[in-house]
Formats: sequence, C-alpha cells, structure tokens
Amino acid sequence: MARAWQHPFLNVFRYFRVDEWKRSAKEGDVAVVTDKTLKGAVYRIRGSVSAANYIQLPKTSTQSLGLTGRYLYVLFRPLPSKHFVIHLDVSTEDGQVIRVSFSNLFKEFKSTATWLQFPFILEARTLQRGLVGLATAGPRWTCLQLDLQDILLVYLNRRYSHLKGIRLCASLLVRNLYTSDLCFEPAVTRTQGAKLPLTPMPREMAFPVPTGESWHDRYIHVRFPSDRSKVPSELIQESRSPSEAGGPVGSAGTQVKACRAVQAPKPFLTPWAQVEASDVHTAAAGTHVLTQELAEVPVAREDASSCKRFLPDPVLRLKGVIGFGGHSTRQAVWTADGAAVVYPCHSVIIVLLVGTREQRFFLGHTDKVSALALDGGSSLLASAQAGAPSVMRLWDFQTGGCLSLFRSPMHAICSLSFADSRALLCGVGKDHHGRTMVVAWGTGQVGLGGEAVVLAKAHTDFDIQAFRVACFDETRMASCGQGSVLLWRLRGGVLRSCPVDLGENHVLHFTDLAFKQAQDSCQETSAAMLFVCSHSGHVLEIDCRRVVVKRVRRLFPTWTLGGPRPQKQTFGSGPGIAISSLSVSPTVCAVGSEDGYLRLWPLDFSSVLLEAEHEGPVSSVSVSPDGLRVLSTTSSGHLGFLDTPSRVYRMLARSHTAPVLALATEQRRGQLATVSRDRTVRIWDLATLQQLYDFTSSEDAPCAVTFHPTRPTLFCGFSSGAVRSFSLEVAEVLVEHKCHRGDVTGLIATPDGRLLFSACRQGSLAQYSCADPQCRILRVAADVVCRDAPAMPSSLAVSGDGCLLAFVGPSRHTVTVMGSASLDELLRVGVSTLDPASGRLDSAVAVCFGPAALGHLLVSTSSNRVVVLDAASGHMVRELPGVHHGPCPSLALSEDARFLLMAAGRAVKVWDYVTKASSGPQVYIGHSEPVQAVTFSPDQQQVLSAGDAIFLWDILATTESEQSFPGGSPACEAGPGTGQLEDAESGASGLPQQPVPKPSPASPPWLGICARPPKGGDGTRDTSNLGTPRTTCLASHKAFMLAKVSCSPHSAEGTSLPTPGGERRWLRLKAVVGYSGNGRANMVWKPDTGFFAYTCGRLVVVEDLHSGTQQLWPGHPAEISTLALSHSAQVLASASGGSSMDAPCQIRIWDVSAGLCQHLISYHSTSVLALAFSPDDRLLVTLGGRGDRTLTLWSMATCDLVSSTRLPEPVYSVAFNPWDASELTCVGQGAVTFWLLQQHGADVSLQVHREPVPEAVGAGELTSLCYGAPPLLYCGTSSGQVCVWDTSASRCFLAWEADNSGIGLLLFSGFRLVSGSNTGRLRLWAVGAVSELRRKGSGARSSSVLMERELVLDGAVVSASFDDSVDMGIVGTTAGTLWFVSWAEGTSTRLISGHRSKVNEVVFSPGESHCATCSEDGSVRVWSLASMELVIQFQVLNQSCLCLAWSPACCGHPKQQRLAAGYGDGSLRIFSVSRTAMELKMRPHTAVLTAVAFSTDGQTVLSGDKDGLVAVSRPCTGMTFRVLSDHQGAPISTIDVTHKKCGDLGVEGTDLWLVASGDQRVSVWASDWLRNHCELVDWLSFPTPAAAETRGQLPPSLAAFCPWDGALLMYVGPGVYKEVIIYNLCQKQVVEKIPLPFFATSLSLSLGTRLLAVGFAECMLRLVDCATGTTQDFAGHDSAVHLCRFTPSTRLLFTAAHNEILVWEVASC
Repeated sequence: MARAWQHPFLNVFRYFRVDEWKRSAKEGDVAVVTDKTLKGAVYRIRGSVSAANYIQLPKTSTQSLGLTGRYLYVLFRPLPSKHFVIHLDVSTEDGQVIRVSFSNLFKEFKSTATWLQFPFILEARTLQRGLVGLATAGPRWTCLQLDLQDILLVYLNRRYSHLKGIRLCASLLVRNLYTSDLCFEPAVTRTQGAKLPLTPMPREMAFPVPTGESWHDRYIHVRFPSDRSKVPSELIQESRSPSEAGGPVGSAGTQVKACRAVQAPKPFLTPWAQVEASDVHTAAAGTHVLTQELAEVPVAREDASSCKRFLPDPVLRLKGVIGFGGHSTRQAVWTADGAAVVYPCHSVIIVLLVGTREQRFFLGHTDKVSALALDGGSSLLASAQAGAPSVMRLWDFQTGGCLSLFRSPMHAICSLSFADSRALLCGVGKDHHGRTMVVAWGTGQVGLGGEAVVLAKAHTDFDIQAFRVACFDETRMASCGQGSVLLWRLRGGVLRSCPVDLGENHVLHFTDLAFKQAQDSCQETSAAMLFVCSHSGHVLEIDCRRVVVKRVRRLFPTWTLGGPRPQKQTFGSGPGIAISSLSVSPTVCAVGSEDGYLRLWPLDFSSVLLEAEHEGPVSSVSVSPDGLRVLSTTSSGHLGFLDTPSRVYRMLARSHTAPVLALATEQRRGQLATVSRDRTVRIWDLATLQQLYDFTSSEDAPCAVTFHPTRPTLFCGFSSGAVRSFSLEVAEVLVEHKCHRGDVTGLIATPDGRLLFSACRQGSLAQYSCADPQCRILRVAADVVCRDAPAMPSSLAVSGDGCLLAFVGPSRHTVTVMGSASLDELLRVGVSTLDPASGRLDSAVAVCFGPAALGHLLVSTSSNRVVVLDAASGHMVRELPGVHHGPCPSLALSEDARFLLMAAGRAVKVWDYVTKASSGPQVYIGHSEPVQAVTFSPDQQQVLSAGDAIFLWDILATTESEQSFPGGSPACEAGPGTGQLEDAESGASGLPQQPVPKPSPASPPWLGICARPPKGGDGTRDTSNLGTPRTTCLASHKAFMLAKVSCSPHSAEGTSLPTPGGERRWLRLKAVVGYSGNGRANMVWKPDTGFFAYTCGRLVVVEDLHSGTQQLWPGHPAEISTLALSHSAQVLASASGGSSMDAPCQIRIWDVSAGLCQHLISYHSTSVLALAFSPDDRLLVTLGGRGDRTLTLWSMATCDLVSSTRLPEPVYSVAFNPWDASELTCVGQGAVTFWLLQQHGADVSLQVHREPVPEAVGAGELTSLCYGAPPLLYCGTSSGQVCVWDTSASRCFLAWEADNSGIGLLLFSGFRLVSGSNTGRLRLWAVGAVSELRRKGSGARSSSVLMERELVLDGAVVSASFDDSVDMGIVGTTAGTLWFVSWAEGTSTRLISGHRSKVNEVVFSPGESHCATCSEDGSVRVWSLASMELVIQFQVLNQSCLCLAWSPACCGHPKQQRLAAGYGDGSLRIFSVSRTAMELKMRPHTAVLTAVAFSTDGQTVLSGDKDGLVAVSRPCTGMTFRVLSDHQGAPISTIDVTHKKCGDLGVEGTDLWLVASGDQRVSVWASDWLRNHCELVDWLSFPTPAAAETRGQLPPSLAAFCPWDGALLMYVGPGVYKEVIIYNLCQKQVVEKIPLPFFATSLSLSLGTRLLAVGFAECMLRLVDCATGTTQDFAGHDSAVHLCRFTPSTRLLFTAAHNEILVWEVASC
C-alpha cells in the first residue's frame, strides 16, 4: 500500500510542479499546447532524436521520486508516424534500479539484468460507420496502465519498492502521470461503478467523453501486464469493448501487439482481483534471476470464477545441493571465522557450515560460476559467471542478498581477489579479442547505497594463472602465469605492472602464488614476501619491495613407489612435484599437487610435516584463518579439509564430474542412486547428502538405475546392454545379464519388487524375476520398444499397483500399455497428431503413471504437450499444452496426485495437477544445464532434480497427511467425491466430512498391553475393530485451581473444582490442547501396563491410549519440567518451579493407581532438571539446575532427604545403574561423575569419582546418558557424538559421530540404542558389537556401530519411552508434539499436538460445529468443537498470524465458509474452509496486521494494522476501497462488528462497528458498504495511567458491543482505575463501571447468560455476572490470560495463555 499522502492517487505533474521546471527537467522541443480532444493543455515533446527531446522527473538522476504506488497511469498520445520512448527507473526492495522502457521503436522484447525493453506497436483498425464523433484514424489518446509490481515480479522475479525516475522522450503528447495502489477502470462511469465491483477513474484523471458517445470509440486503454486471455504473441494489448469482451473493461480502435512472443513467466491475474504470485522461483525468496533461457508465457487474464491459484507460492524451497565445481574446481574459500566453506556448484554458490554440514545458497547466476572471492571480514562476496560478456554479482554474505549486479568489461573472468578492507576488488580475464585483461573495481560503497566503480583497467601480453591482492597494502597485487611473475600497483587511477626478473626460471609454468602472512597484525611492506609455485615443483620466494627472487626451491615426492624412502630434498635432478596450488600461513605452507597429495611444509621447506592422499589431482588448497585446517579440492570433484591438530581428513562434498543422467530413490534406508556421464554409479544418503558408495566402470558407461523396493539391491543398465545387480551390503556385483544388444534406455521395478523390466535402444524389452537375490530372466520381447530412443528416466513406467507397464513403442508415435506379469499388450495409443509449429508428426517422449486410484497415464510429447490418458481405455482425459518449448524427458506425479513435476530445459516445473483449470506451473531455475531427471523423495516431502548437479527441494505445501492431521487418509481433497460435514445449525457448513483419523493400526492400535484382563473379562480381546482407527483424544485437559488444591481423582469428562461455601462454579474444564515442549523427559509410557502420562503446563495428563480418556492431576504452582515413573509403575514423580521467585521448587509424588498426590517435597531453589528412581524403587535422585547445582537423594519409604551434594560444575543428566542400585552416574561439562552409594543403617554416604572426557572425543559438554549392557555407559555430547564408557575401568574406549548437533536423549534396550538430537533426528543404532570392542581398548573403531533407522521429527527431541525391544515408542519434541514411532514400519504418527507459539485468536463457525485458531507460528487450524480434534491446517511459512475472523452465515451462500487471517507482513489471506484452499492473498497494509473482522453480510473485510490504519476491502474483488486513518499512530487492538438498526442513533447504515486502538481511543461507525457509505457515530477517549500502574507496559485497549443490549459497549484498558467501563451510545455517557483487581488483558461477552469474562496478566480469569454483579475468579494459567472467547451459544468458553488453549463448559448462572 502506498504511503498515506499518495493515497488514493497522486498527480505527478502537479506534485512535482512540472511547469516550474525546478524539480524536473526538459530538453529539446518541449512545449505546452492545447489539445482539441481533451480541451485542455498538454505537453508536446517532438524531435527527430528521441534521446535529445524529453521531460525528465526528477531533475537529476541522483534524486528519486519515491513514488510507491503499484500502478502508473500514463495519459499520452503518440504523434502520427513518429517514434516515442518512455523510460521508467524502478527501484527494487534490495536497492537495485531497473530500467523499464516502452517504445514503438523496439521490434522485439529484450531483457537484461537491469533493463526491460517492451515493444509498443500500433496497428490501425478499420473504423466503423455510423458512429458519431469518432476520432480520426491514427493514434488516439491512450491510458497506459502499468503494474510495476507485476512487471518486476514476472520478468525479473524482483520485489517492487518504488518508482525512482521517469523520462518521456519524443515524439508524443502527454497530459499527465498518476500513481496509485488502486486499479482504476477508465471506461467505467461512477454509476456503473456503484453497481459493479469496479473502481471508476477519478474525475481528475478521466478523459472527457461527449454525451451519447462511447469511451471506447475515442480512447485506448492499455493495461500491462495484460490480464485477459489472448494469443501469446499479444504482449501489450488493449482491453476490448463490453460488446466484444463480455466485460466492463474495454477500449477499441487500435491493436497494440508485440512483434514477438515475450518469453517470460506468466502472471496470475483475475479481472478485478490480483493474487500475488510468480511461477518463476529460485530457492530463496527475493533472489534475482537473470534469465537467458526464457520460457514461453501467454499473458492471459482468466475469468475470476475459473481461475485457480496454485498455492502455496512458492511450493518448493531449495534445501541441499550435491555437487561441486562445474566451471572450475579451484574456487573454494574459508570464511573469516573458519566455520564455513564457500564454493560454487555450477550456477549456485554454496556456503557449507563445517560443523553441522548445513548449506545456504546464493542464487541468481544463470551460467556456471567461473570465479568467486570473499573479503577478509566475510561481509562481501563477489562472483562472476562464465559466458560473454561475464556478469558479476556482489552479495551481502551475511544476508545472502544481491547488492549489485553488473556486466564486466571482460568477456570471461577466471580469477577474482578482494582486498582485506573490501574496498577493492580485482579481476582477471579475457577481452573480446582474447587478450588478458585486469580490472580493479572500487567496492567500498556497495551496500551503502553505491555501486561498484571501475577504478582502472589494464591489458597485458603475459599469461595470468593466479592473481592476488596483497594483504599488507591493498594498492599492490601480484600475478603469475606461463614464464612470468608480475607485481602490480594501483596509483592515481592507473594499474601498472612490473615483471620480476626470473633468470633461468623464466621457462617455468607458474600455477599459483600466495603472500607470506605476518606473525602479528603489524607487517611492514619491506618484509612482504611472495611465494610462487610451478608445475615442475619449484617454489620461488620473491621480495616484493626489491622485486627480486630471494630463494628458489624445488620440492620432490616423499618417496618413490616401491623403493626406499629417501631424505627430503629441495634441489636435485628428476621430476619434482607438479604443484597446482599453494597457501601460506604464518608458520606453514600447504601445497597441492597433481599426484593427489596435500602436503604441509614449514616455511623453510626442510621436510614434509604432514600429507594427505586424495583420489584425484589436487586443484586448490587454502589454509583456514586460524591455521589449523587446510581446505583442498580435487579435479575429480572432491572437497574436504585436513585437521592438522588431529591429523584427520574430513570429506565435505563429493560430486559427479559430468552431468547426471538418471536417478532413483530407496525408501527404507533413505538412499539416492545416480548415474552420470563420468561412468560412475553413486549412492547417496538423502538425509546427509553424503556419498555412501560408488561403482566405476572405465569401459562400460552406466545409463539407467533403479533400486529394489524391499532388498538392499541396486540394478544398473549399461551402454553394452548389460544389466547388473549390485548388493549394497557387501558392495559387489550379484548377477549380470546380457540380453540386450544396445544401450539400456530404461530400467524399472514393480512396487512389490517381484518383477524388473529393462529396455534397450535396439527395441527389446526384458522381464526379470526378482523373487530371490539371483535375479533371473523370464522373457525377452524384441521390437516392442521404440528404437534409437535415448536413455531417459521416464522411458518405462509401472502403475502404482504394479499391474501395468507403459513405454514408448514400437514407434515413437505410439505408447503401449502391457500387463506387467504376462507382457500381453492391453492398449496402444497413437499420439501422432500434426504439430503445426514444426510441420512434423508429434511423438511421445516420456511416460508416467498416476496413482492407481486415478487410472491416469501421462505422456509428454515432442510438441511441448503433456497428455493425460485413461490407462484402461486410452481416451484423453485432459491436456497440458505448451508446457515447455522443448520435450520433457522426465515426469513425476506425487502419490496424492497434487503435484506434477517435469524436467523443462534448465528448469523444474511444478503443476497443480488436481486443479484442472490451472493458471500454469511454477518454474524453478538454478540448474545451468538441462535437467535430466526429476522425482519425489520416498516420503513425498521433497523433490529431487538432477542435471549438472543434484538439487534437493523441500515441498512447502501442506501435504494431505498433514491436512488430515495426524495421519491416515486425507481429511479433504479438492476433487469430486469430497464429503461434507453437517453444521449443527445451518446444515451445510461446507466443512470436509471425513474426520481426522487417529493413529491407524499400522501405528499400531494397541499401544498399551494389559498385564491382566479387565474386570469382568475372560482375558480375551475383541479384534473385530482392529482394522479401524483407534480412538485417541488429541486434546489434553487442564484445570484452573483455587488456593487449595483438590487431590481427588479427576475424570476426562470434565473437572469441577471446589468452591468456598459450596458455591456452584460457573465453569467446568472440558479440554486442554497441547503438550509442554519446554520440559525434558516430561513424558512417560509403560508398555506392559499401558500407563501413559505427559505434562501440559502445570498439569500432569494421564491418558488412556485405548479410549482416549484422560485424567488431570493438578497441583503444581508452575510449569512442570520433568517426570519420572518408578520401575513398578506404581509411583510417578513430577517437578516444577516454585509458586514465587523465592519459593523452592516442588516435587510431587503421585500414587498412579489412585491418582493422588501422596507427598510434596522441595529442596532445589531454581529448577529441577532430572528425576530418576533407583532399580529397586527405594531411592529417588533429583538434579538441580544451573542455579543451585545440587544432587539430592530421597527415601521413597518416608520421602525424607537422605543426602545432598553441591556439584562443582553444571550437570545435565543423571541415571542409576539398572544392574546395581548402589551406583549412579551424572554427566555435565567436560566430565563423567561416578557415584557409589554406601548405606550404613539409615545413613547414606556418597563416594565420587570424576573422570574427564578424553580429548579425542572433543566434546565440551556431555548432555545425556544411558546404561547399556554391563558394564557399558553411553553418553551423548553437545557436538553430536556418542561416547561409550567402561564403568568398571572408568574409561572411554569408543566414540562415533551420531549426529551433527547435540544429543539430548539416549535410550538402550536389547543391544539397540536410540539417539535423539536437537535437530529432530531420531536414530536407531545396532550396538551389539560394542561389548566386544571394549576388549580392544583404545584400538576400538566405530565402524561396527551401524545405524539401522532414522526419522526426522518437527523439533528437538526432549522425551522418549520405548518398549523392551525398542520396536515402538512415544517421542516428545520441543515443538509441543508427541509422536508414536514404529521402527518396524519406519513411521512416525502424531499423537498430541498444539500450537508451538502464542495463540492469537479463536473464532467459531456460525453453526458452532467448529472453531479456528491462529498462532505466531504462522498456522491457522480448524478444530471440531465436539472432540477438539484437528480437522484442517493452513500453514504460512516465516510469518506470524496475528488475527482471524470467520465469515458469518450468508443467506445466499450457506456453504461458503471463509476465514480471514492477518499476518505480520501486512498481508490478508482468505481461506475457503470447504475447499481447504487459500482463495485470495492481498496486502492492504504495509505494517503488521493486528485486527480483522467481516461485515455482517460477509462481503466486506475490515482490517487494522500496527500503524493505526483501518482498511476496508472486498474479498470478491481483492481490492481495498477505503482506508481510515483516524487512529493513525497507535496500533489497532480490536474491531467489532454487529448488525444493528442505526436509526435509534440518528445515522443510517446496516452495520455498526467499532475500532479500539492502543492510545485508549474507541471510534464507533455506521456503514452500508453496498452503497459505499460510512459515517462516524461516536468517538471515545480514555486517560492514560502512570507507568508505575502498568509496570511500564500498557495493557491492550479492548472494546466490544454488548450482545444483550445494542445501545451499550464495554471497554477495558489502561486508565486511572482498573475497571470495565460500560458506555451507552444513545445517551452518549458512561452508565456503569465494574471494578477489577488488575488491568485486563482479554475480554469476552456472552449472550445467553450475560456473563463477562476478563483475563489478566496475573494468570487469572474473572467471570462477572452482569445481571447480579457477582464474580468468580479462576487461577492456574502458566502465564497471562491474553485471550478469552465465548462461543456464540455461550455453551463454551475458550481461554489461552501463550500456546495453551483451555476449553470450559459454562454452567447456567
């Protein structure tokens, strides 16, 4: 939205006073003339040279107009037979200035990174006869409406900020320029605008139309980008008249066409509403893409009723890249802190964190990155891409934003080097004549509003292989190459070089150089030394001051293979080391050579200190800033570093050295297989993106690959026709078949793994039986597959049920479907339609089956189509035309049929497959070469694309399983057959009928196993319902408490709390939603008894997993931090903080069978981290937090304190030895502490032995522990390692890297270990061999520890309980989610989940069958009120949802139930509840949106923001037609709308609504939005209290209409007194005040019971009976009760404190 002073529109000429020419400029023939058509003065700009005759705003290019309006309206008329040019300088959000030009001089569309040129060609139409007053033939007055936001978004993928400058060049007449955020319709009159959802042109902007004439007959309206469907060649097009277009927007007379189809992304536009969307994406939002290979874009406008938006947008986000290099493998550098490595992967620049292996990306290059450099402070990154001319980018390294993009004077850049101060950047390359060129840029102002400036350029005839800026003087540089070493200096804007006299060394081929580093920060120029290495092994030491060679050394290999190891030498005869790179630190010199060795030498090169052998020639080396690690790259695509203190080489990345041809994924182990033109087959781990295996064939090139679905077997097809089976367990070939005579072009297995199929280029098809590991051939069919077809991943396809096989053949014009078992031909479909573009017959390229339920077969063709066929009949179901300008070699359809992937050139296209009337695909670029294969990951959560590299994309869309939360079949699907839930009152709610499924039997149905039959039973179990989902209540329960806590058992039907004097309570707790993810080990589950308990705030929730019923155990005064269950499962211990800051922590001991609190003990002062029972349940150990650091022992017989010990350092976990009750262990900062309990009568003494963590483990903190098989102890570390201790010897003998982040949880049972990390990874390890490794002592290796399974959850793992076999368990995360985990199935199912962040609003459906909540975690969730189960979830990433409204019941549209949600970026989203989709996204605000409400008819939305603006919008049009600024300056806290007759108040209108703002002001309005009427009724202001009264922070100002008396409104907020103020609108005065104990933070009023609910920051809720004046207070929330809402029927009351939602039943008063 534009700034307030620019709204609703801005007259540019008037505001900048063009007639005075002080803030604008004119050049050439510019004059003011009178136009007869407009009957007014206009500016005439004419002249033979457009560039010499113009009007420019502002006067100089250094100034800016600062116009933020989305639309620019240019009212002009071209002069007959003359050319004109319009230049616009548009600024993006990242500070880049883009020039957008329109001219009838341009013949075709052109695009660069900073300039868009659009052709504007006028073709005269034949004029109609009989029309009065028609203008003469020729150019007419034109209203050119430019959508600046869409132009940048669609053609450059940039975000529009403001209009910087305008230049109008000859020859044309111009009346004026206007900017606005509103989309005006110039041909619509005010009368028509009142009847239609259109905004007429303001009178000031409108062209005059004589009475009786049509606007379209006299003028032209050009809207660009156009928004009505026409042929793709019509780029800038006019609107047609109503008679022609069938719509209200139009003009006639002149056709405006583009000479050439614009090749750019397609915008999504509707007639009156615009949804912000772009279908060209990179992996990071806001990244500019310089497109060189452009895709066809029809600029279309679709009917609003049929336009389906593809949401979310974007649907993919780049997560990881497998690859390195591309143009060169010499480009890899350390960051300044040494924590990350920066390197290119083709056109992507990757920053890899060495510790965690996490990647982040710099995206924008469209060709391979040829050079990069990072300044000394890691603040500025420079990169150049290959191709002529070379494009350079300067990036903000910390944020990833592109600060500057410019073309280099060089056509190819091979090297870049920064000065340490980042003020100077030097580059080396070739000019267009092929001469070597050096350019110096000044980059000091980049990021501060300036651009990179060329300081100097120089040519040289010397070869340059390496170039560096000196570290001691940024005006000095050095270069080396074939036979030369040059010293450069920049002085006075001139770059000069001086050759070093090399003497006899001038014949050497120098490959790299490095300046000597100083020992301290002070280094004089006189001491500057330069090291230069050569291909022959020579290293020259050059004095830069004297420009002479000081020393020459020659390095030799360490020893000769097969011979004795000789002494190190520096001179001598024989071949030296072929040095390719060197890097110097203050103490050592790292040398990389072509023999594959990385060697570390002292600076005197006396002997090799350390060396590491690589698998290929080393291409570059780089010493880290701290000098402890050496980065190396190889020409074979390896990237790693040598850690010199530990002498360990760590591999960071591996890569194919040629394009990837095909890929396949495996589900059970999460692996990826790829084949490449480099003749290798590689296996990757999808979770870590690390290479696991590789198979190389020097003679036989691999062509196709696939996994066996159930066995660890890989099948690969080769160019010789061989099909080989590889075992992934022993890494060897199992069997080889040679039934093909040509290249294997396709390879695929059925989903059950019984059959395998292969096809070859000679047309044969082979069928194999895979029932046993020795795969055997069943049959070979000749001449059934298309001959000479290239190898493609989608050349063969098998249906989801494995019954059908499809392929292209026997000719390329047909597709054949066979029975997979019999190979009987079932169907043959011809696709040989004539392609009019090429004049050739269409041919099939790739095939893909849809899900078995759909029965679809997808075929991509050579004429750029994707045809969807019925797999049974062959009839065409639908067609996706113009999917790409070339054939698509790979197709993939998701298992839920939501998304269709296709490889489209260098891009990946994603189509919304469900929506048949799709607006088009989303396009994702990043590959620098054509994409060969695309596929979905086995879990359908990610997308893989392979070409030059392998890209892993996250799918951001909410999957069907997530929408139907927590699992199972989809809760809703946008397709036929979707059921409807009956609304309680309306009968047609439009909600999906299928309820949220509970964890299915696969999860499995009986989590708790009864040790004995239930009462009255015979020990048998009814299994008739095992096939149905079990019933599990997702809501937990929480009770408010009075001062005295009742310890009686509580049932799940509701908790009725005692009251003084027996007074009946008005509230009874019904449900609590949530699990406390803030605790640790705060969930327990005993599989053999079925006991399951977890914490929610101050409550212990005990849930029966069979029936879903719950018990609530209240009593704690603060949030519970941890739980512990005794081994007998009869006693539960829970710990929490104290009731106040000075009160000690509470530990409650519960009787599990009775649900009673038996004992209350306390000792710790701040917090309790852990609880643990001894194996005999006689003792309880408690561990205090950082504040007190105490370890205490309690007797469970008497609950008396037995012993307490003050710990010397922080300790994080404690556990008893399960095999010895006299031994316990705790772990903490750098040590393991073993405790031995010695009991003498009633006294217990502790003997302690502290053992530090060995340096080899390298762990600063031990964070978790568990005992294994005697005498083993497993400990997790904060760095992700697991170390194993022998408790009998108190030594650590084994450690392995279990994760890349801290291990917060370890569990052991049955020789299996479960580890949970802070990144949410849950891993299962086979540790049966660890006991044998103990005997080896320090010689033990971790290779015997194998990871069996891995699951990734939604947050850090904080609690877990598993059965004895560790096959199934329940795991809790910091996201507030409890998961059921089945290792056997490899699945995780959500059991309990609430919002993970603060809940901001609760709203209810009109029939009160459902409610919706929104949260700062960006989610909007719809719940069933009957069961409090989640039905639908809408998730917006990286945004907070701050307000929510449910549309009222509409008489005309009873099924249309919509939610309006406001977000932190100022956007307003409209969600359809019935279709579970986002209908509209608009941005009426620039600030945080804080309040939203529907009008009483549901056709208008009122929204308020943090700046105090109130916008009035229509969802049907997506337009904001009114903005109220009366509350500007204070955030809007409340908008309340009611349907009242306003006649009693003396005003007209159908709606009465109020606005409350943070400055204690309330305005009351009456409106009739259909008549665009809005009138202020009343204005209330309340005084502000002193800061001391509100503790320095003002509570919110809240107001609401009284539901039982329409003349009253109630207000709470900061004031002189703590009270509720009741104001009478008719009497215009305060009629009553209700005193409150504190300032209110929330407010809600009920209709039926006349109850008033008020929440306070003091964790209390008060109910006021307004009829009697009585009150009742409820306490027990963990934090401020910031939200309370009555349901419309007043049956329920919802209250919220942070992320906890409590649902109360309201009793009649």
